[in-house]
Amino acid sequence: MKRITSFRKDLEAKRAVKIIAGIDNFDMDRVRNVVIAADKAGASAVDVAAKEEIIKMAKETTSLPVFVSSIVPQDLAMAVKAGADAIEVGNFDALYKKGLRMSAEEILDIVKETLALIGNSNVFVCVTVPGHIDISSQIALAKELEALNIDLIQTEGAATVHTTSEGARALLETAQVSIANTIELVRNVDIPVMTASGLTTTTVPMAIAAGASAVGVGSCVNKLNSDIEMIAAATAIVEAVKGSKVVERETANA
Repeated sequence: MKRITSFRKDLEAKRAVKIIAGIDNFDMDRVRNVVIAADKAGASAVDVAAKEEIIKMAKETTSLPVFVSSIVPQDLAMAVKAGADAIEVGNFDALYKKGLRMSAEEILDIVKETLALIGNSNVFVCVTVPGHIDISSQIALAKELEALNIDLIQTEGAATVHTTSEGARALLETAQVSIANTIELVRNVDIPVMTASGLTTTTVPMAIAAGASAVGVGSCVNKLNSDIEMIAAATAIVEAVKGSKVVERETANA
């Protein structure tokens, strides 16, 4: 069975969980720890940066589908040749920290160039819809992506939020834009939607309730200091989405 088949099944069941190592995370040891955490937690997939050595390591470390994220078409084409199970134009939060903002037109151009480069590879393709553009533009982009037969779109929004709150309120405020974007996109396209950006154990169930077929979680796992902490955090995310009984059953059948 192809690795991506299991991810598609979780998408259909609206309980897919992708753990994100980071589009700009090229620290081999840290990425390996994230991959191991995703694997041990029973996640649906892991997402790594577009570097051949990292892709190879991830494929050797886990049997989970390996997503590779980049905004460079040539890097995504390389990822396909290197064995990526899925490629993603996106995970822009790391770029926002550098002051970069991408328009819907730029994203669409990158997607079209990437599709031309990978040809008939039949690789699973995901695209992040920028959370900083207005919702009408997000919907228009999502419809364009659907017309291109993209497999999955990912929402975001945490980079647009500047909260001064604390505790649970801060968690809700950080996730609210991405979840709101999810609601709008789910209403307007049939393509599956993954909610990402600023999600935690507290807010991933809200994303699923908003109509998401999957959640993508990065910083609440990949910013932790030890493999034990990463495994615990990833497990809590998976259980919040899939339910502990599902995780236990899947582990028993592995």
